[in-house]
Amino acid sequence: MFKRIGADVSDSGARVKISDASFPSPFESGLEYGCSARGTWNIVHTGMLMPQAHEIFVCASGCLRGVVLTAAEMGASHRFSTVEIREQNVLDGDMEELIVEGVSDILSKLTPKPKAVLLYTSCIHHFIGCDLPDVYRTLRERHPDVDFTDCYMNPIMRKSGITPDALMRKQLYSLLPQSEKDERAVNIIGNNIAVSKNSELYEICEKAGFTLTEIHDTKTYEQYKAMGKAFLNITTNPAAVKAGEELQKRLSQKHISLMQSFNPEDIKQSLTTLCKELDAEIPDLDAMQKKAQNALSNARELIGDTPITIDYTAVTSPLSLARLLLENGFNVKAVYADSFTQNEKKHFDFLKMHYPELDVIATVHSKLRVLPRVTAFKTLAIGQKAAYFTGTEHFVNIVESGGMYGFSGIVEMCSLMEQAFVEKKDTRKLIQIKGMGCSCE
Repeated sequence: MFKRIGADVSDSGARVKISDASFPSPFESGLEYGCSARGTWNIVHTGMLMPQAHEIFVCASGCLRGVVLTAAEMGASHRFSTVEIREQNVLDGDMEELIVEGVSDILSKLTPKPKAVLLYTSCIHHFIGCDLPDVYRTLRERHPDVDFTDCYMNPIMRKSGITPDALMRKQLYSLLPQSEKDERAVNIIGNNIAVSKNSELYEICEKAGFTLTEIHDTKTYEQYKAMGKAFLNITTNPAAVKAGEELQKRLSQKHISLMQSFNPEDIKQSLTTLCKELDAEIPDLDAMQKKAQNALSNARELIGDTPITIDYTAVTSPLSLARLLLENGFNVKAVYADSFTQNEKKHFDFLKMHYPELDVIATVHSKLRVLPRVTAFKTLAIGQKAAYFTGTEHFVNIVESGGMYGFSGIVEMCSLMEQAFVEKKDTRKLIQIKGMGCSCE
């Protein structure tokens, strides 16, 4: 039976004290709500990071609408094509032919021909048992001058197995070739937003004579393929770990996971791990921490007891940020997140014990559609969803950690918090920009 959801609905089931929350999923899965904060990236944005590549989506017209708009919004329609699936393609059993002929027709009309094609199939291909290996084999035979890789727009995978986001990040590096290794070359892989060149990762590598590259640094397909020469890949985002593991297996590139965190001990451990891996001198981590501590003190003096909310789209480690701020006297009231990654378990346990009144609030629960979004007091939000759900004009407008890493990332976060506290933003306008940080803006 349907029950009307009105303005008097309670937040039960959509909000929980962290002392009562379960890890990693504090909320039951059910009917979901998608809010208007659109700054996070999708599979179209991520695929566009591969230089001189062309994306081709093979989907039904209804499914194509969103991805077509994404390509148009980011001014990349010239790098994007579609093959529309119709009912007769399912009934007549000619799906393989549709893909091969459709892709071939597109390639015949592209000048110049792309170096690579990211071919996105959809859930219908799995439902009907489409012979995708034969499709790719045929395409490679017909177009030997084009590299093809399999990508997927498959929402049925969203909550089982590898997520579409993690799969897309993995496939983004699937065209890197087996190469002779350069023992002075290191990659950071799997990030939509490039790590800041001011971070300690770059400082350590450059001082020790290593070249550190992200896909964002590559402007040609040949430069992209040269990433296959690196002897070491670093991942800083949980969604990128599968990419690192796959490249270690396929190309024998060693993979180390140095997850982005705002916790000083995590940062020290990651930077020390990197230095040992590179046989590099460990920098003065205490001095770096002191600089970050000074930035926190200055920000706390300005912001005072202003309530702070954090959401998971802003940073990949929201609980580590909540812990850092709470331990330094900030008034963090809530974390907006539907689940947590395993690398945040210790911060979850710490907050559960020492800050049991911290609220954990869902972002996709159906009640978030109607729960009040305007607070009677000034709130500082970190992230677009936190800004949307609190109705504040004071927010830090970043996604996926905004390139922050290490102690320099803490300093940068403090600066952005101070700026957000002092200056108002047009929240409604800013959060509707899709794919923040890419060419959509």
